[in-house]
Amino acid sequence: MQNTFTLLDRVNSPEDLKKLSLDELNLLCGEIRTFLIESISKTGGHIGPNLGVVELTVALHYVFNSPQDHIIWDGSYQTYTHKILTGRKGRFATLRQFQGLSGFANRMESSHDSYGAGHTSTSISAALGFAIGRDILGEKENVIAVIGDGAMTGGPAFEGLNNLKAYQSRIIVILNDNEMSISPNVGGIAEYLKKIQSSEAFRSASRDIHYVLSLLPAISREKEKLNFVEGLVEKARKNIKNLAIKTTTGIIFQEMGINYRGPYDGHNLSVLIEVLTQAKETQEPILIHIKTTKGKGLVWAEQNKAISHGVGAFVIGSDGKVEVKKGVGQTYSQFFTEKLIQLARQDNRIAAITAAMAVGTGLTRFQQELPEQFFDVGIAEAHAVLFACGLAARGLKPVVCIYSAMLQRAFDPILHDACIQSLPVVFAMDRGGFAGDDGMTHHGVFDISYLRILPNMVLMAPKDENELFSMLKTAIKYGKGPVAFRFPRDVISGVLLDSEPHPLPIGKGEILREGQDLVLIPVGTMVSLALKAADLLENQGICCSVVNPRFIKPLDAELICSLAEKIGKIVTIEENVLSGGFGSSVLELLEQQNLMGRVIVKRIGIPDRFVDHGKRDLLLQDVGITVERIVDEAKKLASENIPVRGN
Repeated sequence: MQNTFTLLDRVNSPEDLKKLSLDELNLLCGEIRTFLIESISKTGGHIGPNLGVVELTVALHYVFNSPQDHIIWDGSYQTYTHKILTGRKGRFATLRQFQGLSGFANRMESSHDSYGAGHTSTSISAALGFAIGRDILGEKENVIAVIGDGAMTGGPAFEGLNNLKAYQSRIIVILNDNEMSISPNVGGIAEYLKKIQSSEAFRSASRDIHYVLSLLPAISREKEKLNFVEGLVEKARKNIKNLAIKTTTGIIFQEMGINYRGPYDGHNLSVLIEVLTQAKETQEPILIHIKTTKGKGLVWAEQNKAISHGVGAFVIGSDGKVEVKKGVGQTYSQFFTEKLIQLARQDNRIAAITAAMAVGTGLTRFQQELPEQFFDVGIAEAHAVLFACGLAARGLKPVVCIYSAMLQRAFDPILHDACIQSLPVVFAMDRGGFAGDDGMTHHGVFDISYLRILPNMVLMAPKDENELFSMLKTAIKYGKGPVAFRFPRDVISGVLLDSEPHPLPIGKGEILREGQDLVLIPVGTMVSLALKAADLLENQGICCSVVNPRFIKPLDAELICSLAEKIGKIVTIEENVLSGGFGSSVLELLEQQNLMGRVIVKRIGIPDRFVDHGKRDLLLQDVGITVERIVDEAKKLASENIPVRGN
């Protein structure tokens, strides 16, 4: 049953928010949480992060004046309340749906979205750019960067902090500390932010208090007095904790020239409003540290912080339990992890590395079963690659498991450290191709283009899960340099699996179907489409050869060139951008072999534009990668005359 919202229905802009009393604002926060839970249960989305920043978002829009003041969200997947308060509540049913509301901040969607981002650790640098731009232009608006503690593990965040001191521009950084990124935070920064929980000063003072209390007369053990004394102990504990926080937690920021304040309760509206109001008057960089609970207001989300970071549609039972609607069948991510575990059990030199994406990449199970061979380096993709290079140089077999779109952030170490040194690092790229509802910042549609240009790189794409297993074995066994392969977000196809994976000959493809009229060369996920198209074409009297190249680099030059000379008509199909993609590599090969004047090539792939969010099948249709398109292009090609052949 749909809830009616007394206060939320009255708020259609930040200006409406400013008319409410503090009590009404607190009630509004409750209504927003109910609205978010209802909406996300239907569309899916980042429920945990958004439930955790309701009060913060309300306070920001109450104190500041968006869009004149600029609120820049790190990662921006926690902007649902921000969208609700800035006039987009009525479109929430379309959240993350094809041609609907984006799940991230989007400058093209609203003037209130000052800066768009789908990856983390970017907000401080971007906000500093806004602030310096404001100063140069002589304007007066406020600039606020909201960054999570997990994002502070990313190098760009500290590069931005370092520059705050250099320029001393007026900027407010809000550190939203919920002790989580997507997976639990790891590393020195995470430990630093929670250090006072176990600091020696805190423990020592606590021990001293309990020792003093133990010397009190036995009468203090009477229940009523004992409760009173325990209350004093708890009060003293909190006072000591607050003192420790003020004298230790902010040191690193103070030393960087940033005015540190906090930590504060990120769910206390009164405190947030007061602190933010004071921050408006500060003429120097200031960092406000707040503590929040990821998933606040939904018990399941609070108890399952990693899983609830991003979920599909779900149902809440009468007992309060949440059942997430799952796809039918095992996903490629789950299958990959299962097979990686199988191989890692046989060889303890295999190490799985992820960058705060153990849940998303399916590696949580690997972590549970083989913890000594698992490494989560936090949100730090470049470091993950460099770390893997060190392991490889020392004789281990590192497998870096990162979303294709996020591996882009580590391009330099892939080139400079892995490829130049020919280090045997394996790159397992999850979400190769369209990533669906997460949209343009998460689509893995550039990896073929940006990896195939690198010398010493071997690049593969499997047609199904059985071939993925073989490619994993091939990559680990190779040992001569870096190897990368991509696999989709989808459910596996259910093909018959080999009992043991068979390493593939490097650079060798396979002919799946023979025909004399033209050649279809699909990459990875496109093989199934090409085979369906070949069936339809055969019914229309056009017989196609279908080649599974397996290797994008090195290409099977012998196979492709022999078919090119024999048949003369080729269609390449890829779930990657056409610019510099697989089709381009085939054209380059034909040019190198002096075959360009004797072969007609049609490339099917993603055009030169960013593709929005939506279900994968809709996105493929939107860019024209369909069975029908393949059939249409093949028929046109079959009717063309082959260029005159000759020496």
